[in-house]
Amino acid sequence: MTIAPVPPTFDARRSGPSALVLRHDAGIGLGNVATTLASRGYAVTTVDTPTGDVAGVDPLAWDVVVALGGEEGAYETERYPYLAREIDLLAARAEARRPILGICLGAQMLAVALGARAWRGDVHEVGFVPVDLTPDGVGTPVAHVAGVPMMQWHHDTFEVPVGARLLATSPSYPQAFAVDDWLLAVQFHPEVDDAIADGWIERWADDVAHLPGVDAAALTTAKEQHLAAAQRASRAMVGAWLDGLAGTVGR
Repeated sequence: MTIAPVPPTFDARRSGPSALVLRHDAGIGLGNVATTLASRGYAVTTVDTPTGDVAGVDPLAWDVVVALGGEEGAYETERYPYLAREIDLLAARAEARRPILGICLGAQMLAVALGARAWRGDVHEVGFVPVDLTPDGVGTPVAHVAGVPMMQWHHDTFEVPVGARLLATSPSYPQAFAVDDWLLAVQFHPEVDDAIADGWIERWADDVAHLPGVDAAALTTAKEQHLAAAQRASRAMVGAWLDGLAGTVGR
């Protein structure tokens, strides 16, 4: 399922609904979102962008593009040149108003692709944090996660682009924005499942143990308390977003 690079002449639409996933780390994968894509019949192709050349990929050959998270910052394009190529791909796709889902780093790259700014914030937001709707978030797919503690693991944040609607916030940061029905960007992690959460705790809990109430034991306890509800809410959110694309896929 993972290829690098994608042949530039590939047309995924020939075989039905298709999703191109831009992945930056094997430990930050599609996870819970894969279940929802599969339930809607999407064929998924994943490109590991640090090693896969996305510069030759046709940004319009896919029904949906999903940009996942990563340790990189969307503002670190000189350090990670592949991010610049991803941002170009997202910008070209956005110009054509083709469906995109951005998660964490993916959301930050989408903000940059739409002319806004991403930067390292003042607060390191880690663990399960409730998401609060804005008035513009009511009645949108993001309403499915309202009040549900969602997995967060980030220090970076973004400016909401001009023309986008801020749908949700946390106490520290914007959490979701949208453009019409075709673009959804979320700072929290709807993809996190048991395996991903366990992997993150094993890899990075020591890095955040200085934060109040955040260590491996606390994160594991929070996972046991909140992950099942977060996964259900995430599947409902992503499913509602995909269902709202009716008439735009496969064309």
